[in-house]
Amino acid sequence: MSKLPIYGISNFNYNIANSNLYINSFKNHLKEHNFIEKPHRHNFYLLVLFTHGTGIHEIDFDSYEVKRGSLFMLQPGQIHNWKLSGDSDGYIVFFSQETYNLYFGNKKIEDYSFYQSAKSNPELFYNEEELKEIEVYFNLMKKESETVNSKQKEAILNLLDLINIQISRKYSPENNHKTPIYNHKINQFEKLIDTNFKSEKSPSFYASKMSITLKHLNRICKTILNKTATQLITERIILEAKRLLIDQNKAISQIADELNFENYSYFAKLFKKETGISPSDFRRNLIL
Repeated sequence: MSKLPIYGISNFNYNIANSNLYINSFKNHLKEHNFIEKPHRHNFYLLVLFTHGTGIHEIDFDSYEVKRGSLFMLQPGQIHNWKLSGDSDGYIVFFSQETYNLYFGNKKIEDYSFYQSAKSNPELFYNEEELKEIEVYFNLMKKESETVNSKQKEAILNLLDLINIQISRKYSPENNHKTPIYNHKINQFEKLIDTNFKSEKSPSFYASKMSITLKHLNRICKTILNKTATQLITERIILEAKRLLIDQNKAISQIADELNFENYSYFAKLFKKETGISPSDFRRNLIL
């Protein structure tokens, strides 16, 4: 398969004046944009709440069950695709980081824990009582997008934030620890990894950037995620390698170069150690 498409909100038929917001029923969205069933990325944030149907949602090479009450929270850059039953329906929402952060000013979308890391759990499940409560906000947002009202954008963004608040109350990530300073440090570390992982693979580099010792960095990682700093760096490298391997036109040696490995053999050895399969076999087994 050629390089994966990266879609912006402008690639979709949005129904409100601001092109950085999009709200639709999932059924209508899929009918109008069936290309989303194939693997792709977005450059925006995405929320999907399923009220009907079943299937599988694949996100960054992990599979999640879709059923009534399933909610998915995706970040920019994640690879995903669907295999769904014909009766699937619910709500789908797109929004850009810029639109959200400019409107709220004193808080940022990435402050929500479920949007802080590529390793954040992207799914929640709502039972019938919980689903009834959160669906109210999605339904109000959809209705607001379908009418021409004054302050439409403001109403939609405030409803969106209420949804994110409701999600945050239910969400229980591994790094939901009682030590706020450790949470801050692990978020800082993960952001530094995202920016530097291709060129900097030594945990000492990140400890220096954070003005702490490597021993303290490992203590934070162990306390919050029960992993070492090296493991977190390696996980990010392997995730990016998997994303790059989808492009069948790119040689594996090129991918090793892009990830700044000195030689292909070391890259292949690390990939197999972490995944149990070689890069070439991973690519061969991809079902796209």
